[in-house]
Amino acid sequence: MIFTPAALPGVVVIDPEPLADERGLFARTFCEKEFATHGLHTGYSQCSTSFNLHRHTLRGLHYQVAPYGETKLVRVTQGAVYDVAVDLRPESKTFRQWFAIELSAENRRQLYIPQGFAHGFQTLTDGAEVYYQISVPYHADAARGVRWDDPAFGIRWPEAPARILSDRDARYPDFKG
Repeated sequence: MIFTPAALPGVVVIDPEPLADERGLFARTFCEKEFATHGLHTGYSQCSTSFNLHRHTLRGLHYQVAPYGETKLVRVTQGAVYDVAVDLRPESKTFRQWFAIELSAENRRQLYIPQGFAHGFQTLTDGAEVYYQISVPYHADAARGVRWDDPAFGIRWPEAPARILSDRDARYPDFKG
């Protein structure tokens, strides 16, 4: 695997190194030893999937507050998404800055998002499926979110004639951080 630090400290893009032959390919997507060598979290207690029927579906921006802060390892198993991480750590030099990358079944990239970041994505294809490895189980009372189009972040999302959002995601208040 190739570990490339993103512009935001702690966020890492992980590319597989596939071994290909006439049958197809094989690639590791997780190795506890390699992740630990790069200072990344290695214990995941929950795996989740998000299947999205339609292109332009936007989910996020979500996070959990302490003591249930989440580290996520995100990859796409079908289709493609524009994946976004927003730094919500007040002490960080990159506070309120964001990083985005296209994750797809084709490029097999993963995004490592540490605690203290909000996460969301917009689907670029119909039938996009996102697979998450998450460091802590979901705790409804710790779940929070920030609005996808909050001017405090200025995220440049892909153009869309209309986005499909949940009522909850559309109603998040302005960020007060």
